Amino acid sequence: MKLRGIVFKILALSLINGTSLWASLTLFSLGNYGPIVILLLTTLALDYIYLSKRTKASKWLIPGTILLIIFQIYPVLYTAVTAFTNYSTGHSVTRDEAIKGLIEQNTNQIEGGAQYQFKVIEEGSRRALLLTNTSDGTFAIGDEKSLAPIDSGEIPLGWKEISQENLRESDYQGWLTNLRIPIKDSRIIKVETFETAAEYKYVLRYDSGREVMVDIDSGEVLKEQDGAFYYIDGTEMEPGWRIWVGFQNFTDVVTNERIRGPFFRVLIWTFAYAILSVLTTFILGLLLATTLNTPRIRGQRVLRSILIIPYAIPGFLSILIWAGLLNDDFGMLNRALGTSIPWLFDAEWAKVSTLLVNLWLGFPYMFLITTGALQSIPSELAEAAEVDGATPRQAFTKIKLPLLLVTIAPLLIGSFAYNFNNFGGIYLLTGGGPAMNDSDTAGATDILISYTYKLAFASGQGAQYGLATAVSIIIFFIVASVSALSFRRTRALENLN
Repeated sequence: MKLRGIVFKILALSLINGTSLWASLTLFSLGNYGPIVILLLTTLALDYIYLSKRTKASKWLIPGTILLIIFQIYPVLYTAVTAFTNYSTGHSVTRDEAIKGLIEQNTNQIEGGAQYQFKVIEEGSRRALLLTNTSDGTFAIGDEKSLAPIDSGEIPLGWKEISQENLRESDYQGWLTNLRIPIKDSRIIKVETFETAAEYKYVLRYDSGREVMVDIDSGEVLKEQDGAFYYIDGTEMEPGWRIWVGFQNFTDVVTNERIRGPFFRVLIWTFAYAILSVLTTFILGLLLATTLNTPRIRGQRVLRSILIIPYAIPGFLSILIWAGLLNDDFGMLNRALGTSIPWLFDAEWAKVSTLLVNLWLGFPYMFLITTGALQSIPSELAEAAEVDGATPRQAFTKIKLPLLLVTIAPLLIGSFAYNFNNFGGIYLLTGGGPAMNDSDTAGATDILISYTYKLAFASGQGAQYGLATAVSIIIFFIVASVSALSFRRTRALENLN
């Protein structure tokens, strides 16, 4: 048994060290030297811990600590850091990568420039194009470094032609897409199809001495601001790059009219939605639990099983079904009632619909926890109250309900936090709609989390990850503050009882 453990340890450490070496080589090729040092130090620490006899306790603590760092601490820190940057569509790379991308992407085909037919040829590891100028019939061989004229279109000795079928392989496609054959005066030859190429000209040039971007034709120096280059007329050149913006994303929530306008209205509805969802599901769940907790009712087990069916069905599937049932024109609910209520397309009715659907999804959970809590209350307390002359209502409100609240109050707080961020319950049913006239982003039923999603990803301005994480942090502090106050109140209630 001991030998098996040693063999398993050696195999596990060999796998870890091999993976670490492979990752280090990959990071080295990308120029990420800092992570290499961290990775190698971590690997050496693991080797020492699991090969040494002095670190028995650490052998058990390390796996959990590593998983905690990977799945909890790192995502939280990454989210927090992102909230203080301009990370978004068009600002997702480093400055050097953005400069390279700007130069490569901003090329214009030269009007009246040469057109070429080409063949891809290969000599060992070297690749090149055998070019035929369709205008004057001259020939040349070109690669990433130079363009060399030749006398004929025959494939040179030692070279071989790559067939059209092979050119469609990803390796060759990527090479052809990125190939730029230099000519002179910022002119290049760029591949257009698998057989043709044309003369293009770079629009921008980066002056590394002055660290500025220059328009080649006009000589205009572009202005560098907020992680991007701008022309004098205000035209922004993309891509930009990530920069540290401090608290700008947070202040935008208050100062940017596009965000501030609907934000507080959405915030109020979010509180209303979360509180009403908890209250309605709790009241219905408690009512059913109290009713079925009476011994005189027959078939209690069957009835309880039926009541938890909505909880057993996947929530997203139930929401999509309800979206069909509540349809204005052909929904079954309007047909059954003989009405034409705009359940999903009127602002007020849409809010009612979200609460009703959430009631359907949430009451079985409340039914389960309140049933368990009621059954844990000693029956002698109710019997003693009855002897003292208390009515059933008084016994419930004065004895059972306070004891019940002490037990399930933390679960009610958890339910509030869940509904406060119930993205699926809103987005799958109404999409946050119907649309409001005073906002191009927020809808009548949007809660903070769905509004954040729209603001950051669905507003037509690309993905704004920095802004999204900033609002997510605001949501976290709101929920944390409400939960802390609620737990304090719960302790007071427990002391009172």
